[in-house]
Amino acid sequence: MTETYDIVVVGGGTAGCFAAATAADRGVDVALLERKSEEEAGHIACGDAIKGKNTFPDVIDREYLKEESFQNQNIERAVFENPHSGDDIDIPLPASGAVLDRTRYGEVLLEEADRIGTDIEYDTVVQDVIQEDGRVTGVRAKRKGEALTYEANVVIDGAGALSILQDKADLEDATFDTNVDYSQFCSAYREIVHVEDPVEWHDAIVFKPTEELGYLWYFPRSETEINAGLGFQMNKEPMELVDVLKRDLENREEFDGAEVEDKLGAALPTRRPYDSATGPGFVAVGDAAGHVNPTTGGGIPGAAKAGHWAAQQAIEAIEKDDVGEANLWEYNQRIMQDFGKRFAAMDLYNIFGSAHEVDELVAVVSSLPGQQLVDALGSKGTSSMSLGLKFKTILKTFGHWETLYELYKVHECAERLKEVYNEYPSSPDGFDQWRDRRDAIMDDVYEITGAEPKY
Repeated sequence: MTETYDIVVVGGGTAGCFAAATAADRGVDVALLERKSEEEAGHIACGDAIKGKNTFPDVIDREYLKEESFQNQNIERAVFENPHSGDDIDIPLPASGAVLDRTRYGEVLLEEADRIGTDIEYDTVVQDVIQEDGRVTGVRAKRKGEALTYEANVVIDGAGALSILQDKADLEDATFDTNVDYSQFCSAYREIVHVEDPVEWHDAIVFKPTEELGYLWYFPRSETEINAGLGFQMNKEPMELVDVLKRDLENREEFDGAEVEDKLGAALPTRRPYDSATGPGFVAVGDAAGHVNPTTGGGIPGAAKAGHWAAQQAIEAIEKDDVGEANLWEYNQRIMQDFGKRFAAMDLYNIFGSAHEVDELVAVVSSLPGQQLVDALGSKGTSSMSLGLKFKTILKTFGHWETLYELYKVHECAERLKEVYNEYPSSPDGFDQWRDRRDAIMDDVYEITGAEPKY
């Protein structure tokens, strides 16, 4: 069976739903292909923490989304736990956050995409792409054994980390970023845990470094329901994620007698956004394009924006009857000059971290003022300290001054990098020159840190 649409979106996560809803809202014929059943769709491994509904494009009913899925809307602080000293750093957040019921959140997004006019095809497993003269013109899939073909002017890839569409498509002649491998990703696992008594930190998101480059998290959906999880970089020795989480839970009094309600794992990118996420007739969004904060793993707001902008750009290209890269390119520019530059800058701190032992990193981080940690977690990439605070920090970091100076130099590179991303080219013509400028800064980072090149 063959079906034809203006736009086909693969994947019913945040990015895919916002792309489909945006296209449907503009009156465009759009299909969303979701591999899970209608009953299981929306059930995705996630930390669940988010800033708020105002981070989402105004294409869905945001109040309905908030009412249905924002469980804990009173997150006021972050807590950083030192695994060696047992000390905690309590960091007030600049704005209140929330913790989601991720399954209900995903269901609402699909409901909204359907309400606006998307054709949602559940139980549909995409297996291949169709290309003509280098342009992606559709996908091949199966549904309960039936072979299906979906033709489209533009295919939007929201199929998640290490997307099969990118494995199948020939993108060598496009600008699309193919410099992607497993070492740029994180393996994550989370459980939803119900405790008998309310936790004292129900207004906080809790972080604790692991033995490898990664962290445990405890995010309260409510006073008695906790999203507990962890992740580690895939370029490190493998961790037994379930066992590590289990041991930490057993050492916390508040989890005595706790019941596990749900378990799920996933891979997510902990790298900079793809240099280009476009090819002829093809756009990647969300995790499929590296649109995740590489230090925290937070990807919901970026995915929502990316899906929205991708659909807008695809519609403009379709209206011009030319879906080549030049007419899709503005999407790349919008990403890079918005959250893309911040995520690329934050990736430098991951590179810095990969060159040091976790114990040393914990010692340095534990000595930094709380506001500097807030800036890091929030991807601002900028911070300032009074003279007195600088002096106290110098005293507390005695024995780690060389590492701290190295971190300072990496911070300088991050500021330079953001300026380069601000000047991301307005067309593919300037792409190679832009990438050369960016790579020169990356060379400086590798020289400063001694880290193995990540790309």
